[in-house]
Amino acid sequence: MSKPGPIILIEDDEDDLEIIDEIIKKLGIPNELKFFTDGKQALEFLRTTTVQPFLILSDVNMPLMGGFELRKIINDDEELRSKSVPFVFLTTSADPAAIREAYKMNVQGFFVKGSNLDGISRIMKMLYEYWQECRHPNN
Repeated sequence: MSKPGPIILIEDDEDDLEIIDEIIKKLGIPNELKFFTDGKQALEFLRTTTVQPFLILSDVNMPLMGGFELRKIINDDEELRSKSVPFVFLTTSADPAAIREAYKMNVQGFFVKGSNLDGISRIMKMLYEYWQECRHPNN
Protein backbone atom coordinates (compact mmCIF):
# COMPACT_ATOMS: atom_id res chain seq x y z
CA MET A 1 0.00 0.00 0.00
CA SER A 2 1.26 3.40 -0.90
CA LYS A 3 -0.26 6.21 1.09
CA PRO A 4 -0.15 8.57 -1.92
CA GLY A 5 -1.19 5.75 -4.30
CA PRO A 6 -4.55 5.63 -6.06
CA ILE A 7 -7.80 4.46 -4.56
CA ILE A 8 -9.18 1.71 -6.78
CA LEU A 9 -12.98 1.87 -6.98
CA ILE A 10 -14.70 -1.07 -8.64
CA GLU A 11 -18.36 -0.24 -9.12
CA ASP A 12 -20.78 -0.86 -11.99
CA ASP A 13 -23.38 1.73 -10.96
CA GLU A 14 -22.66 5.10 -12.62
CA ASP A 15 -24.59 7.05 -9.98
CA ASP A 16 -22.59 5.45 -7.17
CA LEU A 17 -19.33 6.18 -9.03
CA GLU A 18 -20.26 9.85 -9.31
CA ILE A 19 -21.38 10.07 -5.68
CA ILE A 20 -18.20 8.50 -4.32
CA ASP A 21 -16.05 10.66 -6.59
CA GLU A 22 -17.86 13.78 -5.34
CA ILE A 23 -17.50 12.70 -1.69
CA ILE A 24 -13.76 12.05 -2.07
CA LYS A 25 -13.30 15.52 -3.57
CA LYS A 26 -15.40 17.16 -0.82
CA LEU A 27 -13.36 15.38 1.86
CA GLY A 28 -10.16 16.70 0.30
CA ILE A 29 -8.71 13.21 -0.15
CA PRO A 30 -5.70 13.81 -2.41
CA ASN A 31 -5.36 10.27 -3.76
CA GLU A 32 -6.25 9.74 -7.40
CA LEU A 33 -9.45 7.74 -7.84
CA LYS A 34 -9.25 4.99 -10.47
CA PHE A 35 -12.67 3.74 -11.60
CA PHE A 36 -13.39 0.28 -12.97
CA THR A 37 -16.85 -1.09 -13.78
CA ASP A 38 -15.96 -4.73 -13.15
CA GLY A 39 -13.35 -6.86 -11.45
CA LYS A 40 -11.81 -7.96 -14.73
CA GLN A 41 -10.77 -4.38 -15.63
CA ALA A 42 -9.42 -3.81 -12.13
CA LEU A 43 -7.45 -7.06 -12.21
CA GLU A 44 -5.84 -6.07 -15.52
CA PHE A 45 -4.80 -2.74 -13.99
CA LEU A 46 -3.46 -4.38 -10.81
CA ARG A 47 -1.42 -6.87 -12.83
CA THR A 48 0.12 -4.28 -15.14
CA THR A 49 0.61 -1.16 -13.04
CA THR A 50 3.86 -0.22 -11.41
CA VAL A 51 1.96 2.03 -9.00
CA GLN A 52 1.22 0.73 -5.51
CA PRO A 53 -2.49 1.36 -4.79
CA PHE A 54 -3.58 2.84 -1.49
CA LEU A 55 -6.91 1.00 -1.17
CA ILE A 56 -9.29 -1.18 -3.17
CA LEU A 57 -13.02 -0.49 -2.74
CA SER A 58 -15.14 -3.09 -4.49
CA ASP A 59 -18.80 -3.76 -5.01
CA VAL A 60 -19.82 -7.41 -4.62
CA ASN A 61 -22.09 -7.97 -7.63
CA MET A 62 -20.83 -6.79 -11.01
CA PRO A 63 -20.86 -8.07 -14.59
CA LEU A 64 -17.96 -10.13 -16.00
CA MET A 65 -16.18 -10.52 -12.65
CA GLY A 66 -17.67 -9.74 -9.26
CA GLY A 67 -15.90 -8.69 -6.10
CA PHE A 68 -15.64 -12.16 -4.56
CA GLU A 69 -14.03 -13.60 -7.67
CA LEU A 70 -11.58 -10.69 -7.84
CA ARG A 71 -10.66 -11.09 -4.17
CA LYS A 72 -10.06 -14.82 -4.63
CA ILE A 73 -7.76 -14.18 -7.60
CA ILE A 74 -5.79 -11.58 -5.64
CA ASN A 75 -5.44 -13.98 -2.70
CA ASP A 76 -4.27 -16.79 -4.99
CA ASP A 77 -1.74 -14.64 -6.89
CA GLU A 78 1.52 -14.36 -4.92
CA GLU A 79 2.59 -11.12 -6.60
CA LEU A 80 -0.74 -9.36 -6.09
CA ARG A 81 -1.14 -10.69 -2.55
CA SER A 82 2.37 -9.51 -1.60
CA LYS A 83 1.38 -5.92 -2.46
CA SER A 84 -0.90 -6.11 0.61
CA VAL A 85 -3.37 -3.56 -0.74
CA PRO A 86 -6.27 -3.22 1.72
CA PHE A 87 -9.41 -4.67 0.13
CA VAL A 88 -12.79 -3.41 1.34
CA PHE A 89 -16.25 -4.26 0.10
CA LEU A 90 -18.55 -1.26 -0.33
CA THR A 91 -21.89 -2.58 -1.49
CA THR A 92 -25.65 -2.12 -1.27
CA SER A 93 -26.50 -5.40 0.46
CA ALA A 94 -25.56 -6.67 3.91
CA ASP A 95 -26.51 -10.31 3.38
CA PRO A 96 -25.05 -12.25 6.35
CA ALA A 97 -23.84 -15.08 4.11
CA ALA A 98 -21.99 -12.58 1.88
CA ILE A 99 -20.39 -10.95 4.91
CA ARG A 100 -19.19 -14.32 6.23
CA GLU A 101 -17.83 -15.22 2.79
CA ALA A 102 -16.02 -11.89 2.52
CA TYR A 103 -14.23 -12.34 5.83
CA LYS A 104 -13.24 -15.91 4.91
CA MET A 105 -11.35 -14.18 2.07
CA ASN A 106 -9.51 -11.95 4.55
CA VAL A 107 -11.03 -8.65 3.44
CA GLN A 108 -10.27 -5.62 5.56
CA GLY A 109 -13.87 -4.46 5.76
CA PHE A 110 -17.44 -4.85 4.55
CA PHE A 111 -19.58 -1.70 4.42
CA VAL A 112 -23.07 -0.95 3.14
CA LYS A 113 -23.32 2.19 1.01
CA GLY A 114 -26.72 3.06 2.37
CA SER A 115 -29.01 5.57 0.76
CA ASN A 116 -27.67 8.89 1.99
CA LEU A 117 -24.57 10.93 1.28
CA ASP A 118 -23.73 11.46 4.94
CA GLY A 119 -23.40 7.73 5.56
CA ILE A 120 -21.15 7.15 2.55
CA SER A 121 -19.15 10.24 3.44
CA ARG A 122 -18.55 8.97 7.02
CA ILE A 123 -17.41 5.60 5.66
CA MET A 124 -15.01 7.17 3.16
CA LYS A 125 -13.54 9.56 5.74
CA MET A 126 -13.06 6.77 8.27
CA LEU A 127 -11.46 4.40 5.74
CA TYR A 128 -9.08 7.04 4.46
CA GLU A 129 -8.00 8.16 7.92
CA TYR A 130 -7.60 4.60 9.18
CA TRP A 131 -5.42 3.44 6.28
CA GLN A 132 -3.36 6.65 6.39
CA GLU A 133 -2.42 5.87 10.01
CA CYS A 134 -2.12 2.10 9.69
CA ARG A 135 1.39 0.59 9.52
CA HIS A 136 1.97 -1.53 6.47
CA PRO A 137 4.63 -3.95 5.23
CA ASN A 138 5.18 -2.06 1.97
CA ASN A 139 5.90 1.42 3.37
